[in-house]
Amino acid sequence: MTPRARRAFFSLVLFFVICAVAGSFLQSKVGAESSEDESLLRDNLKNFANVYALVEQNYAERLTGDKADAAIYDGAIPGMLRVLDPHSTFYDPKAYARMREDQRGHYYGVGMVIQQQNDKVYVVAPYEGTPSFRAGIHPGDVIAAVNGQSTAGWSSDQVAKALKGPKGTHVQITVDRVGAPKPIVFDLVRDEIPHPSIDLKYEIRPGIGYVHITQFQETTGQEFVDALNSFGNMKGLVLDLRNNPGGLLSQAVDVCDHVLAKGQVIVSQRGRAYPDQVYTATHGNGGKDFPIVVLVNRGTASAAEIVSGALQDHDRALIVGETTFGKGLVQTVYNLSEDTGLALTTYHYYTPSGRLIQRNYEGVSLYDYFYNHAGALPSNSSNREVKLTDSGRTVYGGGGITPDKTYSTPELNDFQQRLLYKDVFFHFAPVYVAHHTVDKNFQVDNAALDEFKKYLTDQGVAWTDADLNNVMGWLKMSIKEDIITIAFGQLQGLRVHANWDPEIEKSITYLPEAQALEDHALKVDAEKAMARDPGTQGVPAQH
Repeated sequence: MTPRARRAFFSLVLFFVICAVAGSFLQSKVGAESSEDESLLRDNLKNFANVYALVEQNYAERLTGDKADAAIYDGAIPGMLRVLDPHSTFYDPKAYARMREDQRGHYYGVGMVIQQQNDKVYVVAPYEGTPSFRAGIHPGDVIAAVNGQSTAGWSSDQVAKALKGPKGTHVQITVDRVGAPKPIVFDLVRDEIPHPSIDLKYEIRPGIGYVHITQFQETTGQEFVDALNSFGNMKGLVLDLRNNPGGLLSQAVDVCDHVLAKGQVIVSQRGRAYPDQVYTATHGNGGKDFPIVVLVNRGTASAAEIVSGALQDHDRALIVGETTFGKGLVQTVYNLSEDTGLALTTYHYYTPSGRLIQRNYEGVSLYDYFYNHAGALPSNSSNREVKLTDSGRTVYGGGGITPDKTYSTPELNDFQQRLLYKDVFFHFAPVYVAHHTVDKNFQVDNAALDEFKKYLTDQGVAWTDADLNNVMGWLKMSIKEDIITIAFGQLQGLRVHANWDPEIEKSITYLPEAQALEDHALKVDAEKAMARDPGTQGVPAQH
């Protein structure tokens, strides 16, 4: 057995040992017939080890390098986990490192998002305040060389690996830029690159804060507090959790802790063998009861659903959008050898009212579970558990968080999808900026539209005036967003999109209703308190 195959096999054995130990512990906690089960488990492990040994010794081709790893990392372990549930996951060394980086919210490098297109690696956007941003690297630049070595034939992963390195070290990047007569060389000093989970926070209207949380990582709670403090005297908050896949439970709890009242339940975890865990608000909102609208969609999952469900159950926010993903399984991450990891389901999430967030996955294909969301949900509310919010409103469990107000962004038509597929806005923006001076008051006027039309024609993209006129608002926003991003940075580009977004616009109109919802909840709280103790009459309840 080769050293690499031996390491992969050792990872597999350790993986099964951990599962066996965990299984034995669970069985002893619940009083199962552990001796018989453990004997069967040992026999199965022995059989699997024998199968792998036979394959390694007798397969027609020698198991070396990537094939040895793939047999374990992409075959045996994921195959077993898929039988358990859709979310128990094995992380190979590369995936484990990426997962830990995402959780920490920082890494060491130059600070840019890159993407491979047509055998070239493009800069999508430099993060603001990072070495690449300060040096003047632009979206649309093509990374032609790193440290003098051509990147021809490199993948985006190879380029990213070359750009990362210890803090304080130098890296030379050569880029090709539209309109530049020759390649541009940048000498950058690597630094710690913060990757905040809140990519956009600003007053979208006077007194109305807008916060977009992309995921829940180790810094999210503090980022959220900083965002609230930056708004001053707030009249309302739009909290955007669309396409937020979740993340760390502790950070979801921390976010809720700063908008709920002290002592209110945020979420509970229930497992087969461990004691139930209930998380409550320990800090509290200090009586700051500005109205909140939470935006969700089918991509809102896990920790983001915990926040949505807690605020809905306590009538603290109006939930607007689409029914969320429905991921309520809690994974505990175990570190294995060779910098690998196992995320194993150990609990279920429940909202304060007792709703199970997880939707059914039994008998559902992985494709339908992850991508055909509507087909995997119960067909009607009568098949779902019914619970009540603090003020007595009906809410449903067993299939994600159902919004209080349903709103879906209209589907893109064929023409819009074609433009996005060809990345025409991304590639047009550098061409436009190369020939124009752009200020912060830039608007897409008829002259800019004419240049865009010519660009489409030059690129062989078919269009008609009807095609353009039918989506003119979206078209102008998309052109402006990428041009502003080059000229003034990613945050300004994100603002362009948010200021146009019809769902955000709609959510702002729901803030008075969110205020009325909370006022009613406070009234109900006061009535309940008075019923328990008539002496509390006239004493306002904190919510």
